[in-house]
Amino acid sequence: MQAKYKIALALAAGFALGAGAIHGLHAAASPPAYVINEIAVKDEDGYKKDFLPGAQKAIDDNGGKYIAGGFNKTFSITGQPPADRVVILQFENMDKVKAWRDAARDAQEKIGSKYATFRTFAVEGVAQY
Repeated sequence: MQAKYKIALALAAGFALGAGAIHGLHAAASPPAYVINEIAVKDEDGYKKDFLPGAQKAIDDNGGKYIAGGFNKTFSITGQPPADRVVILQFENMDKVKAWRDAARDAQEKIGSKYATFRTFAVEGVAQY
């Protein structure tokens, strides 16, 4: 009877290890994606009150994380100076970015455009050395 339990335990442990390895391989196949927002805010109060809460909810709902940014927290090293608000977001992968974009597009175009102009793009992460 004890041997049966040992075999069942060994099978369960092997299954768990295999599932963990597959999950790890899948995660490694999809690098993180980063979204860079350059935002020229025309009406800061309206932007903060009417647009920002909904935008932040859409980011959270789609698994995005704020990495860096804010109002007037950048400086130019070369080229044109950045907008007065720059935000960098991280998502699990590019598919999550696309889901967030689809969910937030109407709000950005209808509400956000009243208070700011946006330049937003995404870039796929690379393996770290």
